[in-house]
Parts: sequence; C-alpha cells; structure tokens
Amino acid sequence: MSGPMPLEPGGAEQDTLAIRLAGTRRPRWALDDATLAIRLPRRGPDEEAVSELAAELADRIGPAVHPYEVAALLEAEGLSASLINERYGHPNLFSLASALYERVPRTFPEPAPAADPWRPDTVRCLLRGMLFALPGLAYLLTAPLWNAGGHAPALIVAGLASWAWGQALGHRAHLRLATGRRESGRTLLAGAPVGAVVATTAAAVPADGGPVTLVAAAQSAYLAAAGVLLVLGRERLLLAALSPLCAGAAVLPWREPGPALRAGLPLLALLATLTVTGWVLRDALAAPAVTGATRPRLLWSLPYGLFGLAAGVLVLLEGRQEPYAVIVLTLSMGPAEWLLYRYRGLSVAALRATATPAAFLLRSAGILGLCLLAYLAPLLPAALLAGADPFTLLLLAAVLWTALLLQAFGAAWSSA
Repeated sequence: MSGPMPLEPGGAEQDTLAIRLAGTRRPRWALDDATLAIRLPRRGPDEEAVSELAAELADRIGPAVHPYEVAALLEAEGLSASLINERYGHPNLFSLASALYERVPRTFPEPAPAADPWRPDTVRCLLRGMLFALPGLAYLLTAPLWNAGGHAPALIVAGLASWAWGQALGHRAHLRLATGRRESGRTLLAGAPVGAVVATTAAAVPADGGPVTLVAAAQSAYLAAAGVLLVLGRERLLLAALSPLCAGAAVLPWREPGPALRAGLPLLALLATLTVTGWVLRDALAAPAVTGATRPRLLWSLPYGLFGLAAGVLVLLEGRQEPYAVIVLTLSMGPAEWLLYRYRGLSVAALRATATPAAFLLRSAGILGLCLLAYLAPLLPAALLAGADPFTLLLLAAVLWTALLLQAFGAAWSSA
C-alpha cells in the first residue's frame, strides 16, 4: 500500500473494494450478506449471477407453469428486493422470476406412484386357503366311525346347502359391513343359525332322520360359524379353534388315537369355533350403531347363493371321479383370492398408464391372461401328483376363477 494507486480507465477502479467479515457459511446467492462492498452502478442484469441462480434452482423452476410460481419460490428462499436489485441487477422480484422462468427449460415430472388400493394381504390369502381345507381333517379322523357309502349323501346335501347359504349371507354381510360393523354383525347373527338349520333339514331327507343327521348338524354349525369369522376377518382365531384337528391328524401316521379321541377332537374343534364366533359377534354388536342406514335388497344376494350352489355341484362331480382333485382345488382358493386382488390392482395401474380405451383394453387383457396363467400353472403339477386328469381340473379351476372375477366386478348373475 506504500506505492501510488493507478486510476487509468480499465484499471483497479473497476474492481470492488471489499471487506469480508468472518461468519458462518451461507448460500451462494446470500454471500453479499457477509460482504461489506462498495459497488459501482451496474446497467442491466448480471447475467452470470442469474445463470448461477438458475442452475441452483433448476430442479424447482423446471416444473413451474408460470413465472409467478418462480416468484413464490424466490420469496420462500428469502430473496429481498434490495438483494435482487444489487446482486442480480433486476428491478424487482417478478423481473428476476421471469428471467429465471425463460432461462430454465420446462420439465414434466411424473407424479408420485399412488398407493395400490387393491394390494393383497399375502399371508391372509394363504391362510384362508388353508382354512378352506383344514376342516377335511375331521373326516380323516372320524373315518373309521361312520359308513362313507351310507352317510356321505346326507353330508353332501348339507354341505351344498351350507355353501349356497354361506355365499349369499357372506355377500349380504359384506354389504352391511360397508355401513358399520354392528350392522354386519346383526346380519350374521340372524342369518348364520338359519343357514345351519336349513342345511340340517336338507340333510335329514337322505338320512331318514338317522344318527347321521347329528353329524350333518355339527357340520352345518361349523360352516355357519366359520363363515362368520371369515367375513369379519378373524382368520387367525379360526385357525386356533381348528388346532385340535391339526394335532389329531399329525398323530395319525405314528399311532392310533382310539375312538374317543377320533370323535372328541373334532367335537372340541367345533365347540372352540362356536365359542370364538360368539365372542367375535358380541364384539361386533358392541360397536356403535349407524343411524339412517338402508338395508340392501335380499334379491341382490341371490346370484351369489346360486353361484355357491353351482360351484359346489361342479366340485362334487369332479370329486366323484378324482377325490384328490377336490383337495387341490380347495387349497388353491387362497392363491385364487390373492390373484383376484392383484388383477384389480394391475388394472388400475393400466388405467393410469394408458391414454385410449383400446390401449387399456389390450393391456387389461394381457393382465387377465397373465393372472389366469399364474393361477393354473401350479395346478398342473399338483394334478399330476394327485393322479387327476389335468385337463378337467384346469378347466374347472379356470371356470371357478373367472366366475369369482365376474363376481368381484359386480357381474353376479353372469357368474351364477
């Protein structure tokens, strides 16, 4: 500083004499806050500074559809009018916002993927498939205690009646569940006992009022109670109630349990199921009532009952030829339910991804074929392992799954 300071044009007088204060690190656009500067008047915007700001905020300026959005962003960033004028050379906020809007190319980001409303609960679907098949262990345990040839017709008639009634009652209870849990519980409390009585009465005709009628009554009572638990989503409680059957069946390969255990374990499972059902219904009836709710028409549930009857007859006809095929079909109901949810979720995604009805139809048809193939593919080796006719089993499975899909979309009469 001991020498003279030249003041020729283009010399040091064009530079900024600055005293920089020590402080915390600040954003690039706010560096002047930490600088005591003497600046000469500038004509026009500082293009370099504006470009730097545009690069820093490009990811947020790009999606903007109007300069006003950029102005709101700059305000949120804390850019004051004096800073805009001194640092960037623009007279006001909107001038700088317009410059940034023109400088940054428009981007069109995809919206965040929406949650799948039909996302299936994998564990629950597999558990339901198991619960459809586990009651068959009762017949395995009690096989030496009854005459299959003479008693089977009564049990089959009771089973068909229970299946048809349960499908109709389940549909009506689900409709009432949309209104409230109490209303659904009242529907199940009124309908389940009636269904058990109807099924037992139907079984009494081929049984001629013999002792097998009591077995049919027990079967009907279980199916009615299990239907209540499945509608109200208490699959784990039903599994716990069936644990005596599982324990008894697990012992059979190693030792003979004896007549007392063969009869007592299914009876214990029945009593446990009825007890759990009563507890669940009491909990549902304790829910607050919904005022002004309208009752759905009984006719709306009729096609679901007819579908249950038709499906039961088809499975029965297949079971007469290939008994193990019935077990395979029953176990497959869990994956079938999972694929129904998956198809609906994928269809919603296809609707978002397509722009024309033809494109949606094409993609939806592909999804339908993929889901049906995913359902039938595991059944082929299962049919071969069980010694059943693969063609007949796969055809019946495809019919049942397609009918369930039609029901899911409200085309109940078509599926029936």
